[in-house]
Amino acid sequence: MGLTLYRHVIGGTVYQFDGLRDLLAKASPHRSGDVLAGVAARSEAERAAACYALADVPLSAFIDHHLVSYEDDDVTRLIVDGHDPAAFEPVRSLTVGGFRDWLLGDEATAATLSSVAPGLMPEMVAAVSKLMRNQDLIAVARKCRVLTGFRSTMGGTGRLGVRLQPNHPTDNPKGIAASILDGLMYGCGDALIGINPATDSVDAMVRLLHLIDDVRTRFDIPTQSCVLSHVTTALEAMKMGAPVDLVFQSIAGTQAANESFGITLDMLAEANATARSLGRGTVGDNVMYFETGQGAALSADAHHGIDQQTVEARAYAVARKFEPFLTNTVVGFIGPEYLYDGKQIVRAGLEDHFCGKLLGVPMGVDVCYTNHAEADQNDMDGLLTLLGVAGCTFIMGVPGADDIMLSYQSTSFHDALYVRDVLGLKPAPEFEAWLKSMEIMDGQGRVRPQLTGQSGATKLLGFEEQAR
Repeated sequence: MGLTLYRHVIGGTVYQFDGLRDLLAKASPHRSGDVLAGVAARSEAERAAACYALADVPLSAFIDHHLVSYEDDDVTRLIVDGHDPAAFEPVRSLTVGGFRDWLLGDEATAATLSSVAPGLMPEMVAAVSKLMRNQDLIAVARKCRVLTGFRSTMGGTGRLGVRLQPNHPTDNPKGIAASILDGLMYGCGDALIGINPATDSVDAMVRLLHLIDDVRTRFDIPTQSCVLSHVTTALEAMKMGAPVDLVFQSIAGTQAANESFGITLDMLAEANATARSLGRGTVGDNVMYFETGQGAALSADAHHGIDQQTVEARAYAVARKFEPFLTNTVVGFIGPEYLYDGKQIVRAGLEDHFCGKLLGVPMGVDVCYTNHAEADQNDMDGLLTLLGVAGCTFIMGVPGADDIMLSYQSTSFHDALYVRDVLGLKPAPEFEAWLKSMEIMDGQGRVRPQLTGQSGATKLLGFEEQAR
C-alpha cells in the first residue's frame, strides 16, 4: 500500500506531510514529548497547515491505512478486527473536519454517541481532537455517557467518583487504614479504594487486599478494592483465594509498549475472565482497572514514530476490549520530558478524557504533576474544574494531595469536596446512600459528619483511632 501525501498551502508556502502518521503528529498541539521524538511541527504555520489538511481527510482513510503494521502489532489487529462497520455507518461519509462539526451538533446526543462508539477507531478520535479547542473537547465529552458497575455504579449523569488512594511508602497497615478512614469521612472512595503497593509481591498484595476488605465488610461499604500489582501477581493472588475485586494493569497503545510492561493481550483476557468468575460484584461485573499516560510508549521506544496523543488513544482501544470498570489517564505523572508545563498537562488531560469517552471507555483522570514540571496546584485546580464540567467519571483522592510513596502531586479529599460542591455533583448512588446512612452526608448532600451517639461516622472514627 503506497504512502499518501497530504499538503496545504499557507501564504504561498507549500507544506507537505508524508502519510497519516506524519500528518497527525504535525497537527498535534505543541508538547515536549513530540519534540523529543522528533515528530512535532517545526512552526505554528506548519501545525496550522497540518490541521487544515487533516480536516479534509475522510474518516474511512483510517480503516485502510494503519499507523502500525497489522502483521506486526497485536493492538493494530485488535483495532481493525474489532471495528464495527454498522456502528460506523452514520459517520462513514464524513471527513475529520465534518466529524468535528457533527460531534458539536445537536444530532450527536448521548444515545447516538454510545451507538457510534464501536465503529470508531482510536486514530479517528485522536485526529478529530487535534482540530478542537479545549471547550470543544469539554462539550463533546460531557455528552458521552459510559456506565459501569461492580458494587457501585460509575458514570451516571451528575456523578463524580473518587478513587481513594491511601498509599504508604512501607505499606504500613496502620498508615493505610488511617488514610482510608480519613478519605471515607470526606465522602471519597466510591470509585474504588486502590493502593499502589511499595512491593509487588503476591504476599504483599494478599495482605493489603485483606486490609481493605476488612474495612469494607465491617462497615458494609458499597465500593471495590484494588491493589495495583502486576496482572500476573493478581492472577496468583486469585489462585490463592484472595479477595480480589478489580484487577489492575498499566496498558499502552502498541504491542511493543505492552511488552515493556511485561503483558500480552492474552494475559489481560485471562485476568478478566478469572476475576469475573469470582462473582464478587453486586451491581455489575466490570472487573478491570487500567491506567495509561501520554509518553508511555515513547519512554519505552515503542511508539513507531506516532505522536504521543495518538498512541495514547490506541491504549483506550485495548481498554475497551476488556470492558473495564474504570480507566485512568495519569496525565502529568511521567514528567516534563513528555508534558512540559501546566498548559500542556491541561490540554492532554482534556484530550485523553475526550478520546476515551468517545470510544466508549469509562474515563477518569489523575489530575497530577511531578515537582520538576513547570506546573503547580493552581494549574491542577483549573484542570480539575474543567474535567468536572466535562463529565469526568472519577478523580483521585490522595491525603493532602501529596503521594508520599509515588512522590508526585495529585488531588486531595477536600479537592473532591470542592468540585462536587461548585458543580453540584454527587458520589455514586449506592455510595451516596451509604454516606447518608452513616450520617457522613446530610440531607442536602453536604459532607457534615454527625459525631453524636452511635452514628456511623463516630464508629468510623473509633476504628481510625484503633488503626492509629
